[in-house]
Amino acid sequence: MKTLIEKTSDKLVNAFLKSKIIAPIPSKFCKKIAEAQKLRMLCESKIKLPVIGFKAAGTGIPLIKKLREKEPFYAKVYNRNVLKSGKSVKINKSTLGIELEVCYKIKKSFFSSKGIITLKNISKHISHMAPCIEVVGYRQRKKGITSFGDLCSDFGANVKFLIGKSKKYKKINIGNLKTNISNKKLNQCVKGNTNTVYVNPLNSLRFVLNKIKKDNVNLNKDFWIFTGSTVGVVPIEGKGIYIGKIDKLGSVKTVIR
Repeated sequence: MKTLIEKTSDKLVNAFLKSKIIAPIPSKFCKKIAEAQKLRMLCESKIKLPVIGFKAAGTGIPLIKKLREKEPFYAKVYNRNVLKSGKSVKINKSTLGIELEVCYKIKKSFFSSKGIITLKNISKHISHMAPCIEVVGYRQRKKGITSFGDLCSDFGANVKFLIGKSKKYKKINIGNLKTNISNKKLNQCVKGNTNTVYVNPLNSLRFVLNKIKKDNVNLNKDFWIFTGSTVGVVPIEGKGIYIGKIDKLGSVKTVIR
């Protein structure tokens, strides 16, 4: 007899692989982050697709405080969920919204490094950086966020990532860059700042790298880290072109259909 967590992971993995929407999973896997983490890791262990990197989630400090959590979490990102800037993404009723992020490409030599990653030594592991759009949503028929467990249990709620033109990494004041995401046709524009991302995107990156090091994860190749939204979760008010801009990094866009 399969346990409840085994049955639940089978349903979620099937939904992920076949791009289906299923009924909400049992609430016990969504209320506490510890239970959600167990489910997420079990689901990820059953997916044998290439992994391109990891996402940081729950990086907004006000949200962390509001939901009474201690820290963000991370989840795997698969190659099939990453697109080039300008590509289209089909949404559904379980889509939560769209985010604008800073992402970093990390050298595979990171996996053989020793010691804790700090803001002083992190630069040697980074090769490139880029602006990124993330479309977030569930694989379940539910809406809203009541806990980090909601997001974590459902693969971090990552649907698609679109990466803009990458630049070779250089040190800039990443903690105070103006950002915005807009849909001109709908007259929708949301402004933000990189300082909303767990102090700053570099600190979010540090957090994820130390977590995957602690979990003994090894991809044995260069990989991407998506550091969290600079504009929160922006509701998608309609179809069309959404363009995200980050000062000093550039722009990225997607066609929502």
